[in-house]
Amino acid sequence: MPALRKVIKPFHDLALDEIDIALASPVHEHRMAALLICDAQAGRARRRGDAAEQKRLYDFYLAHTARINNWDLVDVTCREVIGEYLFAVDDVKPLRKLARSKDIWERRIAMISTWSFTRAGRPEVAFEIAGILIDDEHDLIHKAVGWMLRDAGQRAPAALDAFLEAHAATMPRTALRYAIEKLPPQRRKEWLAHRA
Repeated sequence: MPALRKVIKPFHDLALDEIDIALASPVHEHRMAALLICDAQAGRARRRGDAAEQKRLYDFYLAHTARINNWDLVDVTCREVIGEYLFAVDDVKPLRKLARSKDIWERRIAMISTWSFTRAGRPEVAFEIAGILIDDEHDLIHKAVGWMLRDAGQRAPAALDAFLEAHAATMPRTALRYAIEKLPPQRRKEWLAHRA
């Protein structure tokens, strides 16, 4: 990633039609480069308060989810392009829709994008989207759910406890392990015992 970030630096102003060409490539690193450029552009737009540009990049990203087809492509870029935009416009509905998608990567985008809300003091969004995805069958969603629950739980421990009270006995073990990772050892044992 450091090498790829260095390579794309001169191209941060690349037009979306050219980003589209790179995103159509079968080469994973080309798609990552394209998305990193989108990420950089979205970050700049957010910092200068350019809501129209944020929306343009948000729309572009969601129009190309068929090409955003690996966990690292999602994780490295969706928080800035999707999460930060939706937080700015205070709209959770698109995350709910993505969480119910048949496409695994759209579901992962929904979960990972909640990080923007959590970081800004709204961890309840992560708990809501995790609730939608709690019974997902895919391991990569279990990991995303657990990761975002862990992050939200560090900011809202009581909310994490309430979520685990409702779901620990039946949620995927991977999600549970990720969610409780930062808890004291005894609390981790207690939550894991819910699975017995």
